[in-house]
Amino acid sequence: MLDALQRAAFDYFVQHTNQENGLVADTSRPGSHASIAVVGFALSACPVGIERGWIARADALRRCLATLRFFELSDQSGRPDSTGCHGFYFHFLHMDSGTRAWRCEVSLIDTALLLAGMLTAAAYFTADTPDEIELRALADTLYRRVDWRWAQRQDAAVVHGWKPESGFLNYGWEGYSEAILLYALGLGSPTHPLTAASFCAWTDTYQWENLYGIDFLFAGPLFIHQFSHAWIDFRGIRDRFMREKHCDYFENSRRATYVQREYAIRNPRGFVGYAEDCWGLSAGEGPSTPRQRVAGRRQPFYGYAARGVPYGPDDGTLCGPAVLASLVFAPEIVLPAVRRMFTRGAVPNGRVVRTSGFNDTVRSNTPSDARGARGWISEGHFGLDQGMIVLMVENFRSGLLWRLLRGSVPLRAGLHRASFRGGWLADRLTEGKQ
Repeated sequence: MLDALQRAAFDYFVQHTNQENGLVADTSRPGSHASIAVVGFALSACPVGIERGWIARADALRRCLATLRFFELSDQSGRPDSTGCHGFYFHFLHMDSGTRAWRCEVSLIDTALLLAGMLTAAAYFTADTPDEIELRALADTLYRRVDWRWAQRQDAAVVHGWKPESGFLNYGWEGYSEAILLYALGLGSPTHPLTAASFCAWTDTYQWENLYGIDFLFAGPLFIHQFSHAWIDFRGIRDRFMREKHCDYFENSRRATYVQREYAIRNPRGFVGYAEDCWGLSAGEGPSTPRQRVAGRRQPFYGYAARGVPYGPDDGTLCGPAVLASLVFAPEIVLPAVRRMFTRGAVPNGRVVRTSGFNDTVRSNTPSDARGARGWISEGHFGLDQGMIVLMVENFRSGLLWRLLRGSVPLRAGLHRASFRGGWLADRLTEGKQ
């Protein structure tokens, strides 16, 4: 089951990549722009595909090189029709030209996810051949040219992004979030690093809570407890905050997974289908339909939203990919939920597990198929979801991504500057590792 789901998710990147420039579509829907974060997941998925026999090493290397060559030569002027500035990139790019799409922002977190993919490729392609040497050199150049200090506010917090029309956005990365990867990469830069105070400024905004008898670092949506873990093995390494709590971020994500299941068991809003083997609120697509009466109230529906527990928003939409991405933290509760989703989706490829969201409260506009599928299911696939499935299932099965990034010099340096100690960080770095 896991092999089939992981392979199907990997195929997203095979099918939705512009092979000329390596850009990858944000979604499988026609006309989708590229997402730089999805490109990062595609780069990281290539080693998985090679090891699993889903793609030839030469083909994967060619794809990765096309991507890094494009970004190395991309327009960094910061103009409205450029690709980025100061080493960062606009969130969405036109698939063909690679220039800014819509009026989106230069995104720090999405650039960090892209860089994580570049560092993963560099850590995997270590052969002494011209192409693999070039790939490693490009990844190093692209990482070094990011000017992290440009995006750091005077109070040490890092901003979300920047627009050429209006400058920096008015909010920063504060409160626990997926930005732990961003801070680690920014702190590890050998050229323009964040100051050491930046990470403390971020962790000072953390919110430690007790929900359903479980103590944990709070974040409502499930994806927040997952994204950085796709690349960083947090087992046994602790920063100052986690040392004080006698915990680590991996254990925290395990607890958050159980909080999600407990919320579904209690089902305070009375949605159809929530149960101990049917849970998972995260960022994703949901129905955009008129209000319906649910459990005696008129329930609104939010479309694409970051749903979370226990404070919401919650409109009855569950995110299958987010449940599957929790496999590495709590397989004992994730596997039963995935099997349950297979029966609910009632389609051979596990559509409910791979699509952004499903909602049994909202009736589908299309009739149920012969296997009994029911309720609303999102159309198409999202690249972020597919990337998380590939990487987190692989970390569960082999730990491949974690092993690769343990040898990343900048990542290790960033974690040390963020006060992480113990575990694999205490091991000496093998000579020659990237």
